[in-house]
Amino acid sequence: MNKKLKKWLIWIFALIGVLLISAFFSLSVGADRISLSKIISLIFGPEKGIESTILFHIRFPRILLAIFIGGALAVSGVIFQGMFRNPLVGPYTLGVSGGAALGVTLSIILGLSFAIPLAGMSGAILTILIVYVLASRKGLLTISTLLLIGVMISFLSSSLITLIMALADVTKLHGILFWIMGSLEESNLGLIRLVIALSTLGVIFSFFFAHNLNAFSLGEEEALHLGINVERTKKILFVLASLLTGSVVSVSGMIGFVGLVVPHFMRMFVGSDHRILLPAAFLGGGIFLLLCDTLARTVISPMELPVGVITGILGGVVFIYFLSRRKGSGLHI
Repeated sequence: MNKKLKKWLIWIFALIGVLLISAFFSLSVGADRISLSKIISLIFGPEKGIESTILFHIRFPRILLAIFIGGALAVSGVIFQGMFRNPLVGPYTLGVSGGAALGVTLSIILGLSFAIPLAGMSGAILTILIVYVLASRKGLLTISTLLLIGVMISFLSSSLITLIMALADVTKLHGILFWIMGSLEESNLGLIRLVIALSTLGVIFSFFFAHNLNAFSLGEEEALHLGINVERTKKILFVLASLLTGSVVSVSGMIGFVGLVVPHFMRMFVGSDHRILLPAAFLGGGIFLLLCDTLARTVISPMELPVGVITGILGGVVFIYFLSRRKGSGLHI
C-alpha cells in the first residue's frame, strides 16, 4: 500500500468515526435526553415505548437527512468549485436553489403545501434548463457566461420571492420564511429514502469524474491536452451538481454555507486531489450539517431554530477564524 493511499484511508476512517460519534451524540440529546446505554439497548433489544418512538421515528430519520443532505451539498460545492476554478462558487450560485425556492413559494401561496417537494424540484429543474440553454452557444458551454447567467437568475428569483412575500398574508408568509431558512423536520419516509438514494447515486457518479476535475484545475486547455472531452464533461458536471442541489433543497429548504465552507475545510486537511476530496467532502458535509442541526434543535429546547441560520453563523465564524490563521495562504482550488 503506497503512502498516499494509506493517508487517504486514515482520513476516511477518521471522518467516519467522527460521523458516528456525532450521530450517537445527536441521538442522545434533545428535550428528552437518552443515555448511550439506553440507545444501544433500544437498537439491539425488543424494548418499546416513548423513548423508542423518539429515537427511531423522530431523531434517526432527521440524522439520516442531515448526513445525506449535508453530504450532497458539500459534493455539489466541490464539483462547482472544481469546474469553475473559483473558490467562491457554491451550490446556490447558479440559481438552482433560487428556482427551487420560487417553486415552493408559489406552491405555498396557491395553498398546495402538500406538493412543496415536487414544486421545489420542478423549479430547480426549470432553472437548470433555462441556465443551460442561455449559456450554451453552438454546443459550447462557456464557464463565465454560465456563472453570470446563473447569478442573474438567482437575483431574479430572489426578487420575485420578495415581491410575493410582500403581497402574501401573514400565515403564508410564515410558511415561506420558515422554508427559506431551512429545516430537517421531515416525517415522510418516502422523501427521506428518495433523498438518500439520490445523494448516494450522485456522490458515486461524481467520483467517476474525479480525474476530470483534477485536470480542470490546470485549466480547460490543459485538460483538453490530457484527453478530456471538456465540453461534454462541463455539461455533465453542471447537470449532476445542479440536480444534487435541487433534489436536497426541495426537501430541506435553503441551507447555506455547507457547500461553500466544507470543500475549503476538506482541502485544508486532505488536499485538492478530487479522488479523496469528494468522499471526504461528503462525510465532512454530513458531520457539519448534523452538528448544526443538533445545535438548532437543542440550544433553546423545546423550541427549535432554523438550521440554515446555524449553518450560516457557525460556518461563517469558523471559516473566517481558520482563514485568518492561515496567513498569506488565501483560498485555493
